[in-house]
Amino acid sequence: MPPVEPIAPPAAPRLRRAYLAALVVALVAWAAGLLGAWMGVRLANDDRAPAREASTLGLVKVAPRKDPLPDMDVYAVAAAIAPAVVNVTAVTKNGELVGESTGTGVVLTADGEIVTNAHVVEGAVTVSVRVPGESEPRGAVVLASDRSHDLALLRIDADGLAPAEFADPQDIRVGDDVVAVGYALDLDGDPSVTVGIVSALNRTSVDETKALKGLIQTDAPISSGNSGGPLVNALGQVVGITTFIAVTEQGVTANNLGFAISNAELLPEIDVLRAATGGELPAAGYLGVNLSDRLDGGSGALVAEVVKGSPAEDAGLLAGDAIVGVNGQVVTGRAGLAATIRDAQPGDELTLDVRRSGKTISVRATLTTRPTE
Repeated sequence: MPPVEPIAPPAAPRLRRAYLAALVVALVAWAAGLLGAWMGVRLANDDRAPAREASTLGLVKVAPRKDPLPDMDVYAVAAAIAPAVVNVTAVTKNGELVGESTGTGVVLTADGEIVTNAHVVEGAVTVSVRVPGESEPRGAVVLASDRSHDLALLRIDADGLAPAEFADPQDIRVGDDVVAVGYALDLDGDPSVTVGIVSALNRTSVDETKALKGLIQTDAPISSGNSGGPLVNALGQVVGITTFIAVTEQGVTANNLGFAISNAELLPEIDVLRAATGGELPAAGYLGVNLSDRLDGGSGALVAEVVKGSPAEDAGLLAGDAIVGVNGQVVTGRAGLAATIRDAQPGDELTLDVRRSGKTISVRATLTTRPTE
């Protein structure tokens, strides 16, 4: 009788176990993938890039006051403005040189729009903002920046921020008590609070990159790091954005001279920056004069040179003329005139009040676009 071959055990149970194991592995992998995707979405939402567009929310603008300002309660004012004051840090790069710039910003809208000085974020590679009550900074984008006005618009990814209130531009007087709030010298912890008064209004300043008018002068101490921070009244309302202090030069003494961009200049410029998001700022007007200060004690700006073929030449301006008014507004200095011309648009016609040979005459000039160098 031939040997009997062993019969292999049935394969079905082994196959079922293999199928079951594969199914379990697949389910585990699916669940892990789903969990990973969920965690990825959470992480992405926690670290979203800020929107690269201006907010559609309006600013909180206060109606003109009918009653006098109350006595200054510094603690109450500081507490009121504190949620709207943020720390701004920019990492800058110039060639191989890497640096850091620190300043202050003011929250404009609940969804993360912030204003600061342009010089705080100039040349920035990255910008971060630390919100009150938080230990970690948030990434920020520069929506638009205007060196000539020294203002920049930032945006962070945020909801539910506390926007600042802005006083009516006319609700400010010489002698008003004011508080300056900002991250002076980038000291650890909360921003610094200093107290002073409005020392003067409608100051002007000009340098190689900017021409500012309508400045508020204050004796509230301001330091590096305050740039872009709020100057507020006794109601905790912003009346201006601190921008620079007077620096003592050889033979010149300056004490407690700080300056802020007033709401009269700030609020219209915010609209300009919003409109320029993702594009270019409007072209500035061009008159075609080189200016100098009057040395005879008079106000206005002295025409040192008239550019050939310019609107100034077409209007009949001459070297030696003193421009003392534009469209009925008094010109207090060359910085104010330069800023007024810059804020006008090509095609605008201006009426200039000119002192010439002891008499005041009026001339009309139609501005053009500044020619390319």
